[in-house]
Amino acid sequence: MKEQITSAPKGFPALLLWFLIVAGAIALIATKSGVTFGIGIVLVILAVLALPGFFIINPNEARVLVFFGKYVGTVKENGFFFVNPLYEKRKISLKARNLNGEKLKVNDDVGNPIEIAAVIVWQIDNTAKAMFEVDDYNKFILTQSEAAVRKLAGDHPYDNFEDSNAQVTLRNGASVVNDELETELEARLERAGIRILEARISHLAYAPEIAGAMLQRQQAQAVVAARATIVEGAVGMVEMALDKLNEREIVKLDEERKAAMVSNLLVVLCSDKAVNPIVNAGSIY
Repeated sequence: MKEQITSAPKGFPALLLWFLIVAGAIALIATKSGVTFGIGIVLVILAVLALPGFFIINPNEARVLVFFGKYVGTVKENGFFFVNPLYEKRKISLKARNLNGEKLKVNDDVGNPIEIAAVIVWQIDNTAKAMFEVDDYNKFILTQSEAAVRKLAGDHPYDNFEDSNAQVTLRNGASVVNDELETELEARLERAGIRILEARISHLAYAPEIAGAMLQRQQAQAVVAARATIVEGAVGMVEMALDKLNEREIVKLDEERKAAMVSNLLVVLCSDKAVNPIVNAGSIY
């Protein structure tokens, strides 16, 4: 439904006229004459019936005007106005609002149960759609945001432990994931005339039943990565030591002695505990 922005007459001139009508009605009633008294009563009734036509619009608010089931237009201008008293004036807020989604338990792209939640900043952009296209736009955005978050979680793995080819993960691809969530929400909420100002993941974790196992796996991977770095550095140091010995001709080592030296150095450099050396005063043979 297309939104129709309309203007309403200012309320102060109409209010002045209303006071004049009331004053005239009181004066006519005070005469207690048959005809003038009747006219005064009629004017009082008209003044009472005209009261619902006055309304105020505060900043970042709007009024949707409906006349016996027909959409007349939307007044977004701030101030004091007067319209047909028979118009139904539905108030709607244009302020930006936050939706702090609840934690949802879903399965990621590889089937791992995870907990995920999102924070969404939204605003009414089309008052006609928000008022007439959906039953309750507040409930609509709540339901659609949960559906969008569930779809997002199912499109990506939590991390790349099980899917090493995944270019975007929920844990490491925050900017891309947030952009996808915003795009998905805009497509779902366009029907309700809602504009998404910002959408981002606010909570992301493994489900409690697998959190312990996943933590152990992460720790094991960290240990393996650390060991690989240590071994790589140790091999470089052993190579440097052998090159320095040969360069300065401090001692000539045959292949067996080199092997023993390499073994000892690797044990010393790669061990995770303090090494107690054994001094051999004699020959290794």
